[in-house]
Amino acid sequence: MNLDGSGNQYRYKKVEQELSRHIEAGDLLAGDKLPSLRQMSRSLQVSISTVSHAYEELEKRGLIESRPRSGYYVRSELRRIPTPEIKTVQKPEPHTVTKNKLILTALETVGNRDILPLGVVCPSNELLPTRQLSKIMSSVIRDNPLETAGYETIPGNLDLRRQIAFRSVDCGSDITADDLLITTGAMEALYISLRTLTRPGDLVLIQSPSYYCFLQLVENLGLRAIEVPSCPENGINPDRVAEITRTFDIKACIFAPNFNNPDGSLTSEDRKREIVKNLAERKIPLVEDDVYGDIYFGDSRPGTLKSYDREGGVLLCSSFSKTIAPGYRVGWLAPGRYLEKALEIKATTNVSCVSPTQMAIARYLRESLHDRHLKKLRAAMKEQMDKMRTEIGLSFPEGTKVTNPKGGSVLWVELPEGKDGVDLFFKAREEGIGIVPGIVFSPQDVFSNYIRLSSGAPWSEKIQSGIRRLGELAAM
Repeated sequence: MNLDGSGNQYRYKKVEQELSRHIEAGDLLAGDKLPSLRQMSRSLQVSISTVSHAYEELEKRGLIESRPRSGYYVRSELRRIPTPEIKTVQKPEPHTVTKNKLILTALETVGNRDILPLGVVCPSNELLPTRQLSKIMSSVIRDNPLETAGYETIPGNLDLRRQIAFRSVDCGSDITADDLLITTGAMEALYISLRTLTRPGDLVLIQSPSYYCFLQLVENLGLRAIEVPSCPENGINPDRVAEITRTFDIKACIFAPNFNNPDGSLTSEDRKREIVKNLAERKIPLVEDDVYGDIYFGDSRPGTLKSYDREGGVLLCSSFSKTIAPGYRVGWLAPGRYLEKALEIKATTNVSCVSPTQMAIARYLRESLHDRHLKKLRAAMKEQMDKMRTEIGLSFPEGTKVTNPKGGSVLWVELPEGKDGVDLFFKAREEGIGIVPGIVFSPQDVFSNYIRLSSGAPWSEKIQSGIRRLGELAAM
């Protein structure tokens, strides 16, 4: 076990994470005895109290158990929960999306604080820089009363666009302030992109599974969707994309290569490069959703599809809703060669975005507060997701599978064959637990025994109890 690079992280957390990793990997099996506190202390060169604290946390998570006068053991009921395999959709063919009613029902939990937030993908308020932002907002309004009360330009606040362009270097994109358009969240960026590229009746290529709001947007714009399977572990296969685009007259693609919602998949850099190359050769534009790119659990941020774009055919969409302040509704779009048309649609949709929130986010980024916040947020998201996966393994019925993403904040759960995700959704809602049924993530009915869970809320007894009850309902 290696504790190097722990930095300012609590030492017991590092011990806890390393042990849980070995348990997850199967190096330590159910019933195996753990080293004593003294042995582990000597081995890791940490204090006995540090090891004791780590063991206590692992016991709270249900990974290990204490046996009187015997020591600590990997919990006997613990079972390794497998990852869902790629779900093969039917033969690729156009589908009219008709899931709007069920999607709207699932969206009823947004903003409802009486529902346990396992269905809404949004960091809990405790994890957001709310105090810093409120101080900055007050200062911005006080110092700039005329500017905050007036219209912003159609492209958006210049200072904010400069800050976003500067940060785009982290994901390999060569974007300037003049290439950007500020939007009301990422959904408006996606809406503008599809309005720019398509007309009613056109075919668009989407991942399967794909974020249900994409499907809602496709349905409302009168488009038809063709699906390319997304692998929970490897993301999008460029060969399948090439095959479909050779067969059908695809007008645009909508992909989320970094921690796709709902399966959490991460498409490799080689695959991203190949996808962009193939689509550029066929002159097919690509809309990229990168709202989760900053919530990575590894050592470096994954690149974007946009970073491999040399023709201006990738329209990159993102926002600060998943990292800073969902209520501020600040998103952005880098529309490449479609900038002029995108500005036209923005101007005829809502003219411009809210001035104070743009100015506040710009100052927040300029004061170098964001990187420190993201580091804490990523650590919290990883910890919450790990604990949720452990509890699913303990509480859900035999045959359940769950993803193990390398970032983001969602878990894609495959229930045993014969279980109905919609039925579980309504049963859970009656008990004040919010989830989303898997069926709304595809125009077809291929994910009827799946659900999506959000790990955005800090782990607590309430969350743990909710997962346990959900497992009981799933077993009925």
